[in-house]
Amino acid sequence: MVTAINNALEIGMRENENVVLLGEDIGKDGGVFRVTEGLQAKFGENRVIDTPLAEAGIAGMSVGMALSGLKPVAEMQFAGFMFLAFDQMINHAARYRSRTRGAFTVPMIVRTPVSGGVRTLEHHSESPEVYYSHMGGLIVVEPSTPYDAKGLMLKALHSEDPIVFLEPTKLYRLFKQEIPDEAYEVPIGKASVVKEGSKLSIITYGTMVPLVKEVVEKKKIDAEIVDLRTINPLDEAAILASAKKTGRVLIVHEASLSFGAGAEVAARIAEKAMFELEAPIMRIASPSLPYPFPGYEKYYVPGAKRISQAIDKLLEA
Repeated sequence: MVTAINNALEIGMRENENVVLLGEDIGKDGGVFRVTEGLQAKFGENRVIDTPLAEAGIAGMSVGMALSGLKPVAEMQFAGFMFLAFDQMINHAARYRSRTRGAFTVPMIVRTPVSGGVRTLEHHSESPEVYYSHMGGLIVVEPSTPYDAKGLMLKALHSEDPIVFLEPTKLYRLFKQEIPDEAYEVPIGKASVVKEGSKLSIITYGTMVPLVKEVVEKKKIDAEIVDLRTINPLDEAAILASAKKTGRVLIVHEASLSFGAGAEVAARIAEKAMFELEAPIMRIASPSLPYPFPGYEKYYVPGAKRISQAIDKLLEA
C-alpha cells in the first residue's frame, strides 16, 4: 500500500502542477512511513514541503492553498496528532462550500495512518473515521488494498471536495498486490463486494478486511464480504442489497463500538431492510475505551476468535 499511494501521488503531481504535498518530515525523509519517499527529489522543495510540527498550521495552510487554486495533499504523521487540526477541518475545510453557497470549494486531501495492530504508543493507533464523518462536508475514505489505495487517491486528486484519506498502518506493508502502472480510479462512495455469498453478510473496512477474509476462508462458509472503502458517504445501496440477499448481517470494525460507523450501517439496515432479515444484526468492534498500551492490544482489537464466534452465533440464529 505504501508503494501504491506513492505511485498515485507521483502520477497526480505529474498530471497537475498545482498538486502540492506538505507535512512533517515528508521531504528528504519521505514521511514517517516513507509514503512520500523520493517525491521531493523529483518535484522539488516548493512542491513537497517539510512543515513545522504544527498540525493546525498544516491544515490551515491547506485550506488557504485550496481556496487559492492549489491542490494540497497534507500528511498528518499519526491520526491522534490530527485532533490538533480539528478546528481547521471542521470549521473551515468542511464548511466553505455551504458557507459560500457553492462559490468556493476546498479541494484538499489530508492523509494520515490509522488504526492499530502494530504495537504503537498512545495517539498512534486511533480510528477517527466517525469524527470526520459526523460533521458532513468532509469525504472520508479508508482503503484496505494497494489497488484501492492507488485508485482512491487518484480519484481524490481529481475531486473538488475536502477528503480525509485514512491509511491503515498495519496494511502499509502487510501484503503485496499486483496493480496497473498506469493511472486508474476507484469510485468514491462505492463499496466493494470482496467475496460473494448467500448465507451471511459481513460488512467491514480497513484493517479488518483481510482478517475477515482469513476467518471466512478458514471456516469455509458461504459468506459475503463487503468492504465499505468509503465511510462518508456510505454506499447504502450496496449495504442494503447484501443484507437483503443473505438475511444475516455481521458488522466488523476496529474503531470503538459505541457510536461507530457500524451503528450507522446497522441503523440503515434496520430502517430499510428489517423485514428481509432472519436474525438480529451483530457488531464486532473494539471496546468503547481509549486505545491501550501495546501489551493489551490483542485484547482490545477484534481478533479472529471473536469474529469466528460471532459468525457461528449468527448462523445458528
